[in-house]
Amino acid sequence: MKKRYHIPFSCLLFALLSLCTGYAQESKWLPSDSVFARYLQNENYRIINNNELTLLPSGREKFNHLFEEVRKAKHHIHLEYFNFRNDSIANALFDLLAGKVNEGVEVRAMFDAFGNMSNNRPLRKRHVRDLRKEGIEMVTFDPITFPYVNHVASRDHQKIVVIDGKTSYTGGMNIADYYINGLPKIGPWRDMHLCIKGPATEELQNAFLTMWKKETGEELKGKTYFPYGKDSLEALPVHSGGQVAIVQRVPKTRPEAVRHAYIAAIDAAEHKIQIINPYFVPTVSIRRAIERALKRGVKVEIMIPGKSDISFTPDAGFYFANKLRKKGARIYIYNGGFHHSKVMMVDDRFCTVGSTNLNSRSLRYDYEINAFLFDLPITDQLSRIFAQDKRNSTVMTRDVYRDRTPWKRFVGWFAHLLTPVL
Repeated sequence: MKKRYHIPFSCLLFALLSLCTGYAQESKWLPSDSVFARYLQNENYRIINNNELTLLPSGREKFNHLFEEVRKAKHHIHLEYFNFRNDSIANALFDLLAGKVNEGVEVRAMFDAFGNMSNNRPLRKRHVRDLRKEGIEMVTFDPITFPYVNHVASRDHQKIVVIDGKTSYTGGMNIADYYINGLPKIGPWRDMHLCIKGPATEELQNAFLTMWKKETGEELKGKTYFPYGKDSLEALPVHSGGQVAIVQRVPKTRPEAVRHAYIAAIDAAEHKIQIINPYFVPTVSIRRAIERALKRGVKVEIMIPGKSDISFTPDAGFYFANKLRKKGARIYIYNGGFHHSKVMMVDDRFCTVGSTNLNSRSLRYDYEINAFLFDLPITDQLSRIFAQDKRNSTVMTRDVYRDRTPWKRFVGWFAHLLTPVL
């Protein structure tokens, strides 16, 4: 006699509802990280398991960690930054890289031409020549030439380091000593970076080598650069956490990638969203996503810096933050220096760390890259940092906003009109 299996009516009903109502209805039954993971998979972003993740929440921790891993390099070191500031930390790094070249390690480095020009201590042509003489393959991304204006869009704002194809870094920091020492006018410079050890490094490697080929024409392939292979990239997790999806904004190829990922993450939130972003001039679609979350009863906390390294844009940021405050968002003005971090945490379940500012410049024009992390310890660490930084912040209220001078409020109103280009 065949064994008969009993299927509970509730399971049959759930399956029928899922088939009838589709993904939108199904998502109501799922936690936010599962909903967002489904979005990434539908958009063909790989969620890669079995990574060792280290959050580096200060410049000192980032550079100590990076220098130590550079010293261990055996085959290659790849670096891509918006700029290398010609200062003590950059010179120490270049000395270390030159030493690795003498050991037979391949060193490739790229910086953005506009990023270098906007730096108050840029690399001069003679510096680049000297570095090349040391054996460091130093490349300028999109050198600015006449008629100049044709170089305004699509700058390389990414921060990527890959070592031996197995260890990688990304986040908000360039190479500059003010990440450790701060700057006189703004005080300490706060920022976040991330180290990934594991197969997700191959996503950052591919991002770097694609840009390298675009600028130099050199194509690099093979197991020395991609050591993990398909089996590792598709391996089941050995434990919870350590899951990474890399989302890259590439003009003309995936121009809406990071913006849509942020919106999907915000739309997935059920309980809480925490955002830290230095140039908070969000596009209409991002603002609407935040407003939808507020209408759902999601607690939205946004931290913006009270001081900034540039003028004008932060005034627009205050204007937009105040608009969201009126709709129920909790706005914190950070007083401990310049908070340059670009992070978001959702429901204490997943987070993102990357190079993307929530402004049009990042979301509509530049090359940007973010790591989305399904990792409870890193997400919790970021949330605890947020809680600590709230103690050194002023809560934006109606009175706090109106205490700004009439001129500042006018500049903020006027600047918001320029949102599409800020």
